[in-house]
Amino acid sequence: MWHRSRLEQVEGIAFDVVLVTVAVMVSTDEVQAWLFEHPRELYYGVSALHVIAFPALICAVVAGYGRSEQAMLGKGSSVLVWATVLFFGCSFIVPAVLGLALDQQLWVMMGTVFGPLVLLAAAVVAGVVGEPSDTFAIVLIVLLNAVIGFVQEYRAEKAMEALRQMAAPFARVRRGGAQQDVPSAELVPGDLVLLEAGNIVPADLRLVESARLSVAEAALTGESHPIEKALDVLDDPALSLGDRANMAWKGTMVAAGRGSGVVVAIGSQTELGRIAQLLDSADEVKTPLQKRLARFGGRLAVLVLVVCAGVFAAGLARGEPPALMFLTAVSLAVAAIPEALPAVVAISLALGASRMAKQNALVRRLPAVETLGSVTTICTDKTGTLTQNKMLAEAFWEPGEEQSPTVGLLEAMALVNDAVWDSAGALSGDPTETALVEAAQAHGQDPTALREALPRVAELPFDSTRMRMATVHAVDGGFRVLVKGAPEAVLPECGDAAESLAKAEELAAQGLRVLAFAERRLETLPEDLSTIERELSLLGLVGLMDPPREEAQGAVAECKAAGIVPVMITGDHPATARAIAVRLGILEEGGRVLNGTELAALNDEDFAAQVGEIRAFARVDPGQKIRIVRALQATGQFVAMTGDGVNDAPALKRADIGVSMGEGGTDVAREASHMVLLDDNFATIVLAVREGRRIFDNIRRFVLYTMSSNAGEILTISVAPFLGLPIPLLPIHILWINLLTDGLPGLALAAERAEPGVMSRPPRPPDESIFAGGLWQHIVWVGLVIAVLCLGVQAWAIRSGSDHAQSMVFTVLCLSQLGHVMAIRSDRESLLRIGVFTNKPLIAAVVGTALLQLATLYLPFLNPIFKTTPLPLSELLLCLGLSSVLFFLCELEKLLVRRGWLYQGRRAR
Repeated sequence: MWHRSRLEQVEGIAFDVVLVTVAVMVSTDEVQAWLFEHPRELYYGVSALHVIAFPALICAVVAGYGRSEQAMLGKGSSVLVWATVLFFGCSFIVPAVLGLALDQQLWVMMGTVFGPLVLLAAAVVAGVVGEPSDTFAIVLIVLLNAVIGFVQEYRAEKAMEALRQMAAPFARVRRGGAQQDVPSAELVPGDLVLLEAGNIVPADLRLVESARLSVAEAALTGESHPIEKALDVLDDPALSLGDRANMAWKGTMVAAGRGSGVVVAIGSQTELGRIAQLLDSADEVKTPLQKRLARFGGRLAVLVLVVCAGVFAAGLARGEPPALMFLTAVSLAVAAIPEALPAVVAISLALGASRMAKQNALVRRLPAVETLGSVTTICTDKTGTLTQNKMLAEAFWEPGEEQSPTVGLLEAMALVNDAVWDSAGALSGDPTETALVEAAQAHGQDPTALREALPRVAELPFDSTRMRMATVHAVDGGFRVLVKGAPEAVLPECGDAAESLAKAEELAAQGLRVLAFAERRLETLPEDLSTIERELSLLGLVGLMDPPREEAQGAVAECKAAGIVPVMITGDHPATARAIAVRLGILEEGGRVLNGTELAALNDEDFAAQVGEIRAFARVDPGQKIRIVRALQATGQFVAMTGDGVNDAPALKRADIGVSMGEGGTDVAREASHMVLLDDNFATIVLAVREGRRIFDNIRRFVLYTMSSNAGEILTISVAPFLGLPIPLLPIHILWINLLTDGLPGLALAAERAEPGVMSRPPRPPDESIFAGGLWQHIVWVGLVIAVLCLGVQAWAIRSGSDHAQSMVFTVLCLSQLGHVMAIRSDRESLLRIGVFTNKPLIAAVVGTALLQLATLYLPFLNPIFKTTPLPLSELLLCLGLSSVLFFLCELEKLLVRRGWLYQGRRAR
């Protein structure tokens, strides 16, 4: 038995090492970042790799001719082996960018039925039969699979690390009657922790002291404004985190005031720790494209084996040389497998990621680009995504006044207020108080001048028990007392408050945070200032809200038009959630808002039956967010989840695509997500969905193009012997068509623009095959037409005595595919309507391929390589005429689709 020389073995090992090294490199964040910034370089680079690989394949086939059958089929044909590795390597290296494990990259076209154990078994067999270089290469592939898996786990661990960094490094505690700073990791239940503004809460605390203490909990609970803490005993164990006002949670930040609390939970027992456990257990799901390609690959692998075996057996039955039939069968296998598909997928996703980055959507994992196009439900956070994340005074009411607000109310809004201007001239302080000052300014008041004209001489700070604050201002030889607080705390001090309380409840029902303002005039100040908040005169009510973004309502409407269901999931109050959801069109008037307490009371079966009808969830905790996502996925939905807080991270990871916020989001949420919105804008998600649909359409077009072409090649070769015709194509012809005619135009399809109605059609059903909507019917009839044209021209040439039958079949097969790729640029619209030159890379690929095809006919030095002969003008014109038939038939098909006579409008989707 012939064995390779040592030189060839070293050469093979070196090639394996280079291949593996490149694959590892393109899986790193740095190279991915470069590819995101240079998608066109990726496109042209992959195209060049295919062109570079072609001469190696040609040399391999040419080198085979004239050699003995044993040499052609034995181990000596290393040129053919490594040329094939180079060719397929060009297609499989790029998918490493997708973040897939290497076994998925290698076998996605072959059905994903082989795993690392099979590879290791192959390595053992290769070693036994004397192929140490193959053993080395296979072991490297298995190791690379492990390395890439480690890289993916490392990326997931970065989210956990960001979560751990949220913990405060030190805590101030009172032990043994003395204050001391201790590492947070050394806290134990029962420690008394002291808190003041700016502190990160180091553990879950039961508060025992509060002096105007408010804590920003948005990252944990989703509450849009800091929570004012109280010391009340709360007996309801089902209260959501946002309603447990006597607790301070680990990882949240003290916004104002001071206080202290007893440690009740540390480490994994805290609410933040439970989120870490959820994040660690939340598995990522495969993307729709991965699922569809896996099914496609499995079926294709079986079909290829059956067809190749049939062609090989038919050729032997006709008396063809076994070596030639073996090469023909192998060439057919190469032709049947769309090895350029991984490259097309990678290029499409990279180009899409580049476009989306320009629209403020930064893709962290490339498969997310296509996943967006398959989304059926978008679960969105409220604060900062649908809303402006900024409190604004939206409603004013004064008793007996039609024109509101009056000067008295505006002055109170500016004066009984602790918001201040920083050195840069920007307002700082509690978001509610800054909103009140801005509203006073917007209605013509000058807060700075007011504070100078009416200086504050005394005050009663806000207290969570009193739920109000008061300031005293010197005016006209006396004093003016201004009071601000919750309506239930202020209005009873204003005499008959029935009408005012009813109005306050009406405003609160609209999702507004309502504050009451009142005043009192005094000639002298009493010694006990606590009495100044009595016998008040009501100035009015102010309703505040974090208002919706201007563009959010249009984005929600576009989602609905595209068949995508928007669902709001927030930790905010149910009334606030309802108001925003109704204003944006997410929820109908009177629609149901399910809160966390109600959700906890539902079992999985009852919730699964209801989840499809609920459009707004409020006061939900992190575990419930994952439960919502899983319930939707269980009903067959592809779910996009948006969020910015720590509490959103597990659901972001579990969703089909997690979308985090770039401006106001936490590092934990960003690390767990697939995509980051740089402008925190819901409308940007809709733009990304449009791009995702365009990308899927282009990938689908490539499958349509290459499988139709492959079907034509297979039918032409396999049917010819049964018609008594010689095999019409040589292996070199098949390789040429497969590499050049299928490859370059197919890659150029990645640049095709979106269909005009891409956002007016419903999402594709989650379980729909990639061949649905008329695709498989198109592949079948196009393959048949190509075979009829090729076999027809072959029979005509033989019958007319022409010596150019093989060259004519070769030409018709190549050029008809170029006409086909131009026709399928749109599923419905004609080529003239979409514009012939709107996809310049495709035009260049088609023209270049046609010129190269003509070169194989008319350049003398290529004739012996391709076994072609120059065609006279009459035969060339015949070939051109037959090749154009397929283009016109495809245009006719689209006309029938537009009129609803074919596929029942399914391809309109």
